[in-house]
This record gives sequence, C-alpha cells and structure tokens, in this order.
Amino acid sequence: MKDLLSSTPAEAAVSVSQLNRRAKALLEQGIAKLWVEGEISNLARPASGHLYFSLKDDAAQIRAAFFRQRQRGPTIGLKNGDKVLAFGRVSLYEARGDYQLIVEQVEPAGEGALKREFDRLKKKLAAEGLFDESLKQPLPALPTRIGVITSPSGAAVRDVLTVLGRRFRAVPVVIYPAAVQGDFAPAELRAALEAAIRRDECDVLILCRGGGSLEDLWAFNDERLARAIADCPIPVVSAVGHEVDFTIADFVADVRAPTPSGAAEIVVPDRDDWLHRLNALAARIRREGRRSVEEKAQSLDWLGRRLVRSSPAANLQRQHDRLRALRSALAAALRHDLLERRRDLESARAELLRRSPALTVQRSLARLAAGRQRLAAAAHGSVGDARHRLELAMRSLHSVSPLATLDRGYAIVLDEQGRAVTNAADVAAGDRIRARLSRGSLVADVVESRHGDNTDDVDDD
Repeated sequence: MKDLLSSTPAEAAVSVSQLNRRAKALLEQGIAKLWVEGEISNLARPASGHLYFSLKDDAAQIRAAFFRQRQRGPTIGLKNGDKVLAFGRVSLYEARGDYQLIVEQVEPAGEGALKREFDRLKKKLAAEGLFDESLKQPLPALPTRIGVITSPSGAAVRDVLTVLGRRFRAVPVVIYPAAVQGDFAPAELRAALEAAIRRDECDVLILCRGGGSLEDLWAFNDERLARAIADCPIPVVSAVGHEVDFTIADFVADVRAPTPSGAAEIVVPDRDDWLHRLNALAARIRREGRRSVEEKAQSLDWLGRRLVRSSPAANLQRQHDRLRALRSALAAALRHDLLERRRDLESARAELLRRSPALTVQRSLARLAAGRQRLAAAAHGSVGDARHRLELAMRSLHSVSPLATLDRGYAIVLDEQGRAVTNAADVAAGDRIRARLSRGSLVADVVESRHGDNTDDVDDD
C-alpha cells in the first residue's frame, strides 16, 4: 500500500488486460464448480457448434458459454425461455471483460431430459423382452480369447488389462477401439461390436468405460447399441461407469459388472485358484489312472493265464502229458500183469510138471521094468503085446498134452484181460491180444475178426 501511495498514478496503473487476467484468476480460483439454475435467453448457435446464451432470474443474469466438446446427449432442443440447471465454472472473457459461466452440463430444471429419455427407452426395451433373463448367455468358465470394446486411451482399458494380467495372464486380449462419449460414440461402439461378431475370435466381450456424469455415459444409452448387444451371439459383459451408474447397455448385456475392473474379475478365474483346482484334478486323475492301470494289469494277467490255459498248444500239451502218463500207467499195468501171469504160469508149470503124465509114465515104466523082470519069466510072450499097447497109450497121452500142442506150432491166444480166446467173435479189430507159444509169446493188434467155422479161416494171401 505504501508503494502505491508513494508512486505516481502512471507508475501504479495496470493495463486492462492485466486487470481482466487478475479478475479471471480470482474468479476461477475463488469459486468452485457449481450448479446454476436460470432461464435461457439470448441463445446463439454459431457454425462452430458452440452455444452462447444468458441465464437469468427475476433479479439478475449471467452470460454462459457451452462449448461443443463439452456437449453430451440431446442439446439441440434447448431454446430461449427454458428453465435449466447448468453445471460449470465461473470465469471471465478477457477480451471483453465479460463475467461468464463456462457450462459443462445442462439439464432441464426439475427432472432432467436425459433422465426422462433414459426411463422412456428402458421401459420400451423392457416391454419388448430385451432384459429377460432367459435371453442371457452364460459366460465361459475359461475363455480362450477376450474382447474389450472401449477407448484404447482410457483408464478403463488399463484397469481391465491389469486385472486380467494379474488373474490369468495366459488368456489373450483383443481391443476393439471405439469412442466412449460424444456424438459419434454410439456409432463407433456399434461398429466395434459388429467387428467383434464378424471376426468371431473371442469367447466373451467386455463393453466398458470409466465413470462420469449422465451425459458422459449417454453413448451407452443408445437404442441401436442396446439392440445390437441383445442380438450379439457372443456373451457380453457391460461395465460402464461406477457401481452406482446404470445404463441401458447394462440391462441388455448378458452380465453387468459394477466397474471395468469388476468385469475383468468376472470373465476369468483366479489363476492361483484355477491352478489349485487343476492340480487337485490332476492328482485325482493320476490316482484314478494308476488304479485303472493296476486293475487292467490284473485283468490282463488273468486273461493271459486263461489264454495260455485255453490255447490249442496248451491243450495239446496237456493231452500229450495225459497220454504219456496213461501210456506209462498202461505199461506199468501190463508189466505188473505180465509178472503176475508169469508167476502164475511158473506155478502152473510146476504143478503141471508135478502132475505130468511123463512122471507117471516114468513111474509106470519103473514099475513095468520091475514087473517085466518079474514077469519075464512067466509071460515073455505077452510082454511084447503089453509094450505095444503101452507105447500106443503113451502116444495117445502125449498127443493130448498142452505142451505137445505148443510144440506142434500151435499157440494159446489171450485177450487183454488174460482170458483164453476160443471164439473170434470175442475180439474186434483194434483189440490187443497175446499169443503164448511153445517158447515165448507175441503181442499183436487184431486187424480183422472173422466169425464162423475154422474151415473159413483161410488166408487167401
């Protein structure tokens, strides 16, 4: 203040530009953004697309500028006399020194036009059944590729990629770029969705953007976009704004996520939890596999043993072994029977020799010789006759002796049971017989058995 008082007016003076600049800084720094209610007047729509108007009430007015890049949603209906709520910051236009409100959002006073339009479209689409749960598609348990429809430069895509990378980095992500606010945003969002459907490379789509005002999110309330989402053959997760924000896209999507990060949490499982489940499943598969292999191995061993037992070679070997055993048993039985019969024969021979007529004859001869001597004197003439009769008797006796019969080339034929065979009908072709000779015996197989009188048994050969 002292400097001002001590200086001359020319030295203390500031330019108009400096004054307006200082005033602008004071206004912008001293007054925070706020809502202002008033009536539109002096509305101007230059070719630049900006809107200029005044807001007034019964006692005052303020100039307002609504620049094109800030305009969201339906603004074409604004006209003089409308009662509106304008949100923005207080500033000063330095060139003219005009104190003004830089508007960022405009809504009709009372219930906003955007809210009315939102409610109207929501009611219409609900009546058509576009929100029915029966139309919702289930999300894949583990997608092979995820599509994200959003602005590639926004914070939402970074949040989604961060969460996806943390939860399941192995799943690839495709970004379908589109504006998420502004007049061209609905068309770009529809085009991105159509591209995702046409390319058919993703199992699930995330439609997302960060938070904002109703105007900022208005592109996601587009009716044509809502119908495109409802008709999309790929499951769509809508994640627009914050948890308290709702758009028409949220209602028609298959799943609504509270935030873009929440959408990423929904579409992929947690890698660690998934790996834990996979490891548990793998361990179970290994256990079941080992058990199955062991069971199959046992079955294979059993079938192998059964196959070996049932094979023709094994059967043939068993039959061969059985035949060899039977042959050995038969040979042993025959040897035993032969020995028994040999002992019987020796016993019979001894008995036969004991009772042989030759001995009787010898004794008779001895008696005869004694009698001859005694009778030589008395009946020398009758001796010759008696001797002659005796020789005849000896020849007759010798002719009926079994041994004499054998000596003449005959044989005693025995069957397998050792019985004498006297009738050809008692044996058949293939039977085994034994022929007892004067010296030794013969074992033979019967080739043919001819029945009838002995006169027919003539060998034609």
